[in-house]
Amino acid sequence: MEGGCETKLSTNGLKSVEFGNQVATLMEIGLGNYGCSHYRRRCKIRAPCCNEIFDCRHCHNEAKNSLEYNPLQRHDIPRHEVEKVICSLCDTEQDVQQYCINCGVCMGKYFCAKCKFFDDDVSKNQYHCDECGICRTGGEENFFHCNKCGCCYSKLMRDAHRCVERAMHHNCSVCSEFLFDTMKDITVLSCGHTMHLECLREMEKRYRYSCPVCSKSICDMSKLWRKLDQQIASTPMHAIYQNKMIWILCNDCGATSHVQFHIVAHKCLNCKSYNTRQTRGGPAASCSSGMSKMVK
Repeated sequence: MEGGCETKLSTNGLKSVEFGNQVATLMEIGLGNYGCSHYRRRCKIRAPCCNEIFDCRHCHNEAKNSLEYNPLQRHDIPRHEVEKVICSLCDTEQDVQQYCINCGVCMGKYFCAKCKFFDDDVSKNQYHCDECGICRTGGEENFFHCNKCGCCYSKLMRDAHRCVERAMHHNCSVCSEFLFDTMKDITVLSCGHTMHLECLREMEKRYRYSCPVCSKSICDMSKLWRKLDQQIASTPMHAIYQNKMIWILCNDCGATSHVQFHIVAHKCLNCKSYNTRQTRGGPAASCSSGMSKMVK
């Protein structure tokens, strides 16, 4: 019938809807037109905790944890307990499933029944990790799950990363956002601790080059150490301090050293790092301010 709507079964087994001369499978109808700032998807979820409707769990968490919300009632959605979704095209509320029971539209090209998760942007290469218990992005073939760290890492790091117990099961040491299921990019420092990549970039802008958790250097600092060698050599101490000895602890290798006191910085005798702290003897001195000036 011309100008009408006819439902039929396509060759690949999916239903399709014909509008005049254009045919669009139910997988494509409304694709990219629905969703929120977090996900493109063709459904909303009913939160089991407060029985309200939201575009996604992040929308719920942002609304229920905002400063305007009652502090005693703030909460996150129990993501795996979602039981009902609402089709964005026909507004039919139904049990969690990929295709709408009323209009037949696909509510998410990527669908995970375990996570109750929908996403139309499959370019993220989503996959479900049973060990993590959540869906991740980047392609399953590119990642492995480290049982000790308790999270998925790039296969390039399989033999190169330092294991830290439950490395991502904590808040970012800079912004305090929980890392395990964050949507932001995460970086793994050489010491094994994790943080948001953008938070690391902000640290570097402020000339902070040590891990906020363990204080180990986060990159190769050898060029800076050579500059500090030159500055110390050109900065003689006052006569009363020339024979003053102190004990220092190296943040990089953990060794203790008995070294001559200097106002600029103190060098570890074991690994030659200046990322050290004074532990005993003499006026208190830190290399932090000296390093910041040198980097600038």
